[in-house]
Amino acid sequence: MRAEKIRESGIAGTWYPDDPALLKKDLSRYLDRARTPDLDGELIGLVVPHAGYIYSGGVAAWSYKLLLKNRFDRVLILAPSHRTSFGGASVYNLGGYRTPLGVVPLDHELIDDLYKNAGIIGYNPQADTGEHSLEIQLPFLQTVLGAFTLTPVIMGAQGSDFCLKLANAIAAACSSRRVLIVASSDLSHHYPYEKATLLDGVCLDRLNCFDPEGLAREVENHRTQACGAGPLIAMMLAARRLGADQCRVLKYANSGDVTGDRTGVVGYAAAAIYRSAKDAEAQGR
Repeated sequence: MRAEKIRESGIAGTWYPDDPALLKKDLSRYLDRARTPDLDGELIGLVVPHAGYIYSGGVAAWSYKLLLKNRFDRVLILAPSHRTSFGGASVYNLGGYRTPLGVVPLDHELIDDLYKNAGIIGYNPQADTGEHSLEIQLPFLQTVLGAFTLTPVIMGAQGSDFCLKLANAIAAACSSRRVLIVASSDLSHHYPYEKATLLDGVCLDRLNCFDPEGLAREVENHRTQACGAGPLIAMMLAARRLGADQCRVLKYANSGDVTGDRTGVVGYAAAAIYRSAKDAEAQGR
């Protein structure tokens, strides 16, 4: 039995309410308003934004509401580093994450398997300090899934070559397990409303086409932006290795739709990545 060092919340009370009752009320309201389709296939991954709940919670709920009908016991979150620059990916392995809704335990078995890829995956103590992009997902997951184990992956490197290496490591570790892979990403930042919707539209198109290589090219050529492009690309690549063949954008909005200020907005998207039922039947699943 290893000793646990719980990772305390760094954003409760600012990015989302620190009062459990108020937090549950807000999450219920977002989920009640979301409308999500029945997927014709097996869910493998989700795209969710990572801004404060008052801005992006309504969009995130469109992805998370799918988990009321698609149960998972294990979740791997890919999130970008905002505060610390480092190579590779950092996976916190010391203990669970605390939110106002309780402690989310770590998936030590899966984390240990990922650590076998020592050249690209390790633990950087600074990566998780004050980082919001991963923690912001946890209260939603606690609400829709209840109990689950977490593999928290924070990406320092986000280039396409590294995304492929990380995706291969994740797919190999998840191949014998049923794991939901979540990509935490906002889209363009601080452009006027019309310009933002054009930039974000390119990203949404590549998502709908389930084209991670195309998304990588569009980002590298500055035709679109995502604060979490690495997690998006790595998640799609890993999901494809795990059998996914479809992606559906569920909802798009930006901060201007919430605040009314369209001078400089941040884009948010919700999407589901899945193995279509026809593909599963063709493979005898």
